[in-house]
Amino acid sequence: MSQAIKETNFQFPGQQGFYKGKVRDVYIFEKELVVVASDRISAFDVVLPKPIPFKGQVLNQIAAKFLAATADIVPNWVAATPDPNVTIGKRCEPFKVEMVIRGYLSGHAAREYKAGKRMICGVPMPEGMKENDRFPTPIITPTTKASEGHDEDISKEDILAKGIVSTEDYAVLEKYTRALFQRGQEMAAEKGLILVDTKYEFGKYGDQIFLIDEIHTPDSSRYFYAEGYEENQEKNLPQKQLSKEFVRQWLIANGFQGKEGQQVPEMTDEIVDSISDRYIELFEKITGEKFQKAETNQLENRIEKAINAYLSK
Repeated sequence: MSQAIKETNFQFPGQQGFYKGKVRDVYIFEKELVVVASDRISAFDVVLPKPIPFKGQVLNQIAAKFLAATADIVPNWVAATPDPNVTIGKRCEPFKVEMVIRGYLSGHAAREYKAGKRMICGVPMPEGMKENDRFPTPIITPTTKASEGHDEDISKEDILAKGIVSTEDYAVLEKYTRALFQRGQEMAAEKGLILVDTKYEFGKYGDQIFLIDEIHTPDSSRYFYAEGYEENQEKNLPQKQLSKEFVRQWLIANGFQGKEGQQVPEMTDEIVDSISDRYIELFEKITGEKFQKAETNQLENRIEKAINAYLSK
């Protein structure tokens, strides 16, 4: 079995801080961030006990590919990817909203619709739609971090009224969000996929707005297979998804949904390997490229060396 990164605890010259996210380790410098994509995996807001080999590499390289492919329409934070698991870039001041954009009535929007709501984040949803139908035009449904850390729906009107983002900046965020989503949908279509919905995060470096974080990975986006989409809609069948939904389904089948008193099922080596294989499959389907497994002997050493080499330039 290949090695995997559960966590890193590096100390770099000039480092000012460290933040451990659910799946990423962020090293903070005066003007830069060094982000290590670990192999931790989360579902139902819980980090599972065993890391998944190559998962960090998969997500880091998908994001790097899409960030490079959209740099002509939206400037982004990335300066370098010195290692398959590492991205280094500008330390931007993040906006306190996430820009969620939906091309189809799926996920949270579909649940709201089923509950009888026809407005989401101040945006009207047409009558007569069923789950996974396409919206006439993609809708932007922003979220903001609540004090407990969960994302909460918020309308554009509220964002502006509360001064969370200025009117001028918000207009740029909307424009960028639509342009990125259109490009993401075009790239997905080339691979026989539908980019259903996704979210973007933006930040400021000086006076300029940059796209930050990752984009169009299976962790932040929902994809359907284009083949069979129309037929499934006509027959009211579920759509075939390309996402980490399979991890959630395995947990549910084994009695875990992140609720109090529930235990995470045992993750055997077979389960871990099968999840790793599925992530590699996701990479190949989304990028259309063969996945090149990075060397996993002395994995942390490899990563630390690559970061130090970049920082010493």
